[in-house]
Amino acid sequence: MKVVSIVGSRPEFIQATPVSRALRALGHQEILVHTGQHYDYLMSQTFFDELGIPAPDYNLEVGSGGHGRQTAEILTRLEDVLLKEQPDLVIVRGDTNSTLAGALAASKLHILSAHIEAGERSFDRHMPEEINRLVADAVADLHFCASRAAVGRLAAEGITGSVHWVGDVMLDASIQNRPIARSKSDVVKRLGLKQGAYSLVTVHRAGNTDDPARLRQIVEALNSVNETVVFPAHPRTRKMLAQLEARFADHVKLIEPVGYFDMMMLEESARLIATDSGGVQREAYFLSRPCLTLRDETEWTETVEAGWNKLVGAEVERIVEAWFNFAPPDEQPPIFGDGTAGQKIAKILTEEKVVFGRRR
Repeated sequence: MKVVSIVGSRPEFIQATPVSRALRALGHQEILVHTGQHYDYLMSQTFFDELGIPAPDYNLEVGSGGHGRQTAEILTRLEDVLLKEQPDLVIVRGDTNSTLAGALAASKLHILSAHIEAGERSFDRHMPEEINRLVADAVADLHFCASRAAVGRLAAEGITGSVHWVGDVMLDASIQNRPIARSKSDVVKRLGLKQGAYSLVTVHRAGNTDDPARLRQIVEALNSVNETVVFPAHPRTRKMLAQLEARFADHVKLIEPVGYFDMMMLEESARLIATDSGGVQREAYFLSRPCLTLRDETEWTETVEAGWNKLVGAEVERIVEAWFNFAPPDEQPPIFGDGTAGQKIAKILTEEKVVFGRRR
């Protein structure tokens, strides 16, 4: 089987590795397409280098831009690739503009598509990622879910055929790469940090970065906590912070984005993680770290229900109060599977016969 596998951003690079290895081990031909949605070294190439992802067969080099322009560029360029390669299947992942464009391109050309991380919902249509998820699930022929709750959400929308709970491929990647990260990364020592004596923060969602009031509140909250805070800043976040003329207290370490291994070690060694990233919320769960989500909702509600994640929005008082008072329970249910999602996906794709457009 010839498979076109689409990636374009940090979480997609991480998700690609377990599935790519499993597909190739079963003898399938994988054509890897990098849309170029994330394009600088720290946000893109470093993940290929560290994770051993095969070099892309195509790089669409769309770069940054507004949602409409970026999605349209990916859709236009990807269509040319699909017409040339004539694959049996297109794989999309997650909730990015690359996900949306890939799902639409396959559907328009009547090519089977599979959506990995299907069924996740924040129920906030102000988020572009939510629209991307809804559309990708609506047109996909196969749906691979990271949690059982996602299966139920798809069923509520009338999608029940070719839906599979396989677990989270990001858990596969975390388990596979943890020993390597521990041996190769010295980021904790390099930054002069001590295990369990700092908190880690990431902020990149447009709902926070593009709203000056919310971003100011987050900055004020970080300045208010009396603890070392490590803040790897996304390029767009740095731009918005500069526009706000934001100033940080001495205990806040604003650093450049880091690679996968360094990020994993910063997460594992942190006392607490605060983020607006869906991927980082799950990585916190994998590593048994308490997480504060700097949003008013999350698509990963299972982590909240399990008591390991707390929604704090972008209000100073809520963030600071939870910073030192939030404590997860002793138990942590295995809501994201057993770390073999990639193998399960490859096996299902090999064995299940699906006809385009007949999934329900």
